[in-house]
Amino acid sequence: MTDAKSLLAVPPAGAAADWTIPQDWARYTPAEHAMWDTLFERQARMLPGRVSPTFLAGLDVLRMSKPGIPDFEELSERLHALTGWRVVAVPGLVPDEDFFRHLANRTFVAGRFIRTPEQIDYLQEPDVFHDVFGHVPLLANPVFADYMQAYGEGGLRSLDLNAMHRLARLYWYTVEFGLIREDGDLRLYGAGIVSSYGESRFALDDPSPNRIALDLKRVMRTRYKIDDYQQTYFVIDSYEDLLRQTLETDFAPLYAELEGEPDLATDAVLPTDTVLTLGSQAYARSQKEAVA
Repeated sequence: MTDAKSLLAVPPAGAAADWTIPQDWARYTPAEHAMWDTLFERQARMLPGRVSPTFLAGLDVLRMSKPGIPDFEELSERLHALTGWRVVAVPGLVPDEDFFRHLANRTFVAGRFIRTPEQIDYLQEPDVFHDVFGHVPLLANPVFADYMQAYGEGGLRSLDLNAMHRLARLYWYTVEFGLIREDGDLRLYGAGIVSSYGESRFALDDPSPNRIALDLKRVMRTRYKIDDYQQTYFVIDSYEDLLRQTLETDFAPLYAELEGEPDLATDAVLPTDTVLTLGSQAYARSQKEAVA
């Protein structure tokens, strides 16, 4: 998702009114398909034992009859049969209202380009590997699929309450960079982590970041980093609990309450936090020193 103010309100040439475009699967080159295969195999080998089993189960939906980058039409048929979701191509980041509306209608928007070999370990704008490998497996799970729809519906309501930035933080710390506690161990589930070779290791193994139990109000006060590994990860107990909190919370008074409270830094730890890991923040300090 992105800030609508940074984008033109009118879709670019070739895009429909809802910002969708044809994926045009036939245009992908052998090198682009090979990049997908390299990324897929690298993550698929590394993630078992680190990622939520629910994500691993959902990976099967990505095993297409065609090689390389999934064909969104075939992918949508398989995904729709499981949870009613579809995947559609967009030219890049889309305005918030369109993004929320797609989610509310069980449509996941995905960029159709794929990173180059020079970008294999990092790129700032999400590509088809991040969007599809990172997000789609959990959309095959009925509970998480319901959470994403509820999030989209809540996002549309937030626009009228000038609270979109609050929900952006919730998306960031759950859908993109969330951790889950399963059978006593921490596991990955956020798309931004599971699609990143480096952060898949950092988020669980490194002593630098904080790992804190998720609280909706706490998360919506917390700023986040878009250009490096996170200084804090928030941990859910289950997808069912995440959905329950979302459905049972009256967000309008919560937004009003938050207006009177300051934002929190990315490395903040509060006395009221349930801290699972108190991070050293050594990595963040080293990055600051490197550019000083």
